Amino acid sequence: MLFNNKVESVRASTADAAPPVTSQPVTSLLTDFPLCSEDEVRRIMSSPTKSCTLDPYRQMKEAVDVLLPYLTAMVNASLREGCLPASQKIAIITRLLKKPSLDTSELKNYRVQTSVKSVVYVESN
Repeated sequence: MLFNNKVESVRASTADAAPPVTSQPVTSLLTDFPLCSEDEVRRIMSSPTKSCTLDPYRQMKEAVDVLLPYLTAMVNASLREGCLPASQKIAIITRLLKKPSLDTSELKNYRVQTSVKSVVYVESN
């Protein structure tokens, strides 16, 4: 209901606006990515992140020297193939109240937090 109201409000407020100016359509695709080095994967693994309850990220960080060749191979395979394994396409979505003083019965008072597996985090950075 809230989303529908927002869409209707935007449509009403832009009903008399001129159509958007568009540029030429993009004809090139991102089909070739440079492979990641172990140093790049190590840098990403060492960056501060929030751990997700889906996997033991802290243990991965502690064992980075052992896991680094495997993580690098996974990232590069994903870049080459252009896909992420189905087993990694899992997330935990949590709604968080924006402020403690807000009404908990109103959905608009929440924001969404998405937690993904750490391998997905490594691949997306």
